[in-house]
Amino acid sequence: MKPKSGFTLTAATLLGLSACASQHAPENPTIGHAEQQCLALKDAKIADTEIKQVQWSTGGIDADKMSSFTGGSAKEQQVKPHCVVEGEIGARTGADGKPYGTRFQLRLPEAWNKHFLFQGGGGLNGFVAPAVGNIPVKTSTAAPALMRGYAVVSMDGGHPTPTPDFGADQQARLDFAYQSTGKVTQVAKQLIAQMYQAAPEHSYFMGCSNGGREAMMAMQRYPLEFDGIIAANPGFRLSRAAVAQQWDYQQLMKAAPTNAKGEKILANALIQADLDKVSQAVTAQCDAKDGLKDGVINAWESCNFKPDTLNLPKEKIAALKAVFDGAKTSKGEQIYSGWYYDTGVNQEDWRKWKLGSSQTGTPDARSATLGAGSLIWYFMTPSNPKFDWKAFDFDRDTPKTYQTGAINDAIATDLSSFAARGGKFIVLTGVSDPVFSAKDQVDWFKQMQQDTAKAADFSRMFMVPGMNHCGGGQAFNDFDPLTLLENWHAKKQAPERMIAQGKSFPGKQMPICAYPKVATYTGGDENKAESFECR
Repeated sequence: MKPKSGFTLTAATLLGLSACASQHAPENPTIGHAEQQCLALKDAKIADTEIKQVQWSTGGIDADKMSSFTGGSAKEQQVKPHCVVEGEIGARTGADGKPYGTRFQLRLPEAWNKHFLFQGGGGLNGFVAPAVGNIPVKTSTAAPALMRGYAVVSMDGGHPTPTPDFGADQQARLDFAYQSTGKVTQVAKQLIAQMYQAAPEHSYFMGCSNGGREAMMAMQRYPLEFDGIIAANPGFRLSRAAVAQQWDYQQLMKAAPTNAKGEKILANALIQADLDKVSQAVTAQCDAKDGLKDGVINAWESCNFKPDTLNLPKEKIAALKAVFDGAKTSKGEQIYSGWYYDTGVNQEDWRKWKLGSSQTGTPDARSATLGAGSLIWYFMTPSNPKFDWKAFDFDRDTPKTYQTGAINDAIATDLSSFAARGGKFIVLTGVSDPVFSAKDQVDWFKQMQQDTAKAADFSRMFMVPGMNHCGGGQAFNDFDPLTLLENWHAKKQAPERMIAQGKSFPGKQMPICAYPKVATYTGGDENKAESFECR
């Protein structure tokens, strides 16, 4: 049915390369021109790159098996005829004796809209997701980029498996941090030029979670390569978030009860009834601040909730406060940002990341699996797989993450080059994200506005109340930021609101306002977006 799944190139260079390559394209009168151009890519000669497979596809595209990390589609998708190119850049044997290289997949539609989209990864990467360009929020129903006519590329981040052991190799660390993005961008643009005899008019990057970090890194490390960036729930300060996950684990374990075997059970530190109480109390205190009691806290930044009055055991209240206050040293110095209290604390995604469901002494929360593994293999220098992550010392061990943080974290706030050439940036984050703090995102955005002149001309931030990580939650979490970005470029319409809906609120629409404004009810039908103003 279908195949499995620095540098700046000028348009003149790209077209020169493609013209040379097209001279050798085989003529076959039995197939169409687009298919001929596609199959000719098998012979593309690109430095340090092996084209492994080229196919003309007229069928569907398999579900993204890693959709929980990428925000991609968990279902098979139908698409119009297109070319599929799979290859590998920089194949080598690493210092640890394992094979490395950056694998990619590029899909080139027959009806190209002259746009290019780089699709971000997720988790620890190590897999090549179908290059479809889904809106990287799993609850969005908006049309993917490929179906709109975009050429779309995806990649594995420079290592072959979704495990953290690549951290034992220096170059693999660099590739995961940012270099694979640059390499794949260069190769993809050359293949696009050969296929269509034209360079892309606009090049975008869109991703969620680690893919959102990659999106921000593309803007910061390769500001001349991209015209538009959409970063959803980005793990932009990934090294500190990894430390924060160990903080959460230790604080919650203080409140964890024991089972019959005497094992402390992380999942039971806060049971569902506890989280429901928190969500209900936050809602009761803050819901009406936007002018309407509807289960959505649009005025989330003014919600000064204190958990002390909750009807919960004191050890659970203490754990909650410690988690939401954020990771600190023994001297009280902030390591990672605190968190906003929001309605989404009782949702499934929040539990999966913070608590898990395991009823044994082996926790299955993602903070204790994905987070701990990445900490000891990748974020700590040197890698130390024997390190007891459960005993992480926030004074002594946090500095061991600084080296990797320096290459991995997308924290730059001077975006002057990106802005000067007309780049546009949209960042969106769930206020109830349990992995990457929305408060940290707000703080970064404010600093960027100070450090980059006329930031309002090129940047917008949308905070989604109630939404967890890359979608989900009890929220208006179905929206289309890609169309906003397109209209910003094509029609010079700077986005001031993003119309959203969600399965939790059937038949209703709500505007998500560009920060710092929030959707405020002004009267009329509360189910309609026009009944709200951004104030």
